[in-house]
Amino acid sequence: MNVNLHYTRHIADRKLLADHNALPLMVCGVAGVSGYNAFLQLRQKYGNTVFGQRPTKNWPLSGEGIIGADLEDPVAFRKLLEERNIKTVLNCGGTCALKACELDPAMARRVNVFCIEKLLEALAGTEIRLVHLSIDLVYSGTGDGGHVETDHPDPVTVYGKTMVEAEQLILSGRPDACILRISLPMGISFNGHAGAIDWIASRFKKGKPATLYFDEVRTPTYCECLNETIEDVLVSEMSGLYHCGGPRKLSLYQIAQIVNRVGGYDPDLLFGCPRIEAGPIPPRAGNVTMNSQRLATAIGRAPFLPWPLNPEHVPDSVDWHYHRNGETGSEAQIVSNLYRRPS
Repeated sequence: MNVNLHYTRHIADRKLLADHNALPLMVCGVAGVSGYNAFLQLRQKYGNTVFGQRPTKNWPLSGEGIIGADLEDPVAFRKLLEERNIKTVLNCGGTCALKACELDPAMARRVNVFCIEKLLEALAGTEIRLVHLSIDLVYSGTGDGGHVETDHPDPVTVYGKTMVEAEQLILSGRPDACILRISLPMGISFNGHAGAIDWIASRFKKGKPATLYFDEVRTPTYCECLNETIEDVLVSEMSGLYHCGGPRKLSLYQIAQIVNRVGGYDPDLLFGCPRIEAGPIPPRAGNVTMNSQRLATAIGRAPFLPWPLNPEHVPDSVDWHYHRNGETGSEAQIVSNLYRRPS
């Protein structure tokens, strides 16, 4: 069966949060790409039954439905959940700043682990559904990729180690919860520099070089696809670990090639190297691609379309981004083809 047809047909018939007593919903961690996009898409669909949580100190992130609250205070957060009659919590919070986590492990543990401890305290004794987003970087990527859920985590970064610890807390403290290990969520960010596309494009826009790795390989997804998959999970009784990676495997260098060419930037600004040349901080993972078949079986469909969707935007050589074929590229094309899933 054609994956695209399978995906589209199921989306038209899929279950809705409003039909399954899953609302009101609280999306925790709307400062990140995954949380911000999930909040925007679900809020647009379900209106004022969807709320977003951000730390109180992050006051620039504001808007209808966004609430300043700190997960470190379980009593106050429990009160907030009760006041809003929350039925479901989607936790997208945490810090993924690799270098910052390496330089300040205590900060990484406070944000990625301690906040989970306190979130579990706030949810204790309730029937609130919990879905938590983790990451592919729980693996070192020293093998051939294609990780399945039974593979033993062996992270090389402080970030990955704290995410594993958070997973273990949830699996032991809330066995009915569902954990989705995502890869690179491709979508907009509220501050314009929180995502993979943001960082790469910002370098090229300023005429600055960007060096990416040939052998760090990920399975990125459009945020729209991720949100629809999350919605399927939220209305299910799924629990435990599920891999949530897209069907197309791309190195960080290839992702930068795509941004460079689709955006029409100077190809001479892009450089590639093996991750062993990255330097000691932060250490880099290798092939952390994930097999999402368990997830596909559970929700009854192919969970993701390939990123990027247009096969003409997929590099086939190290100098692919130099060959424009008469295309000029633009920031508008980045938005319509890379930040957003094409219609």
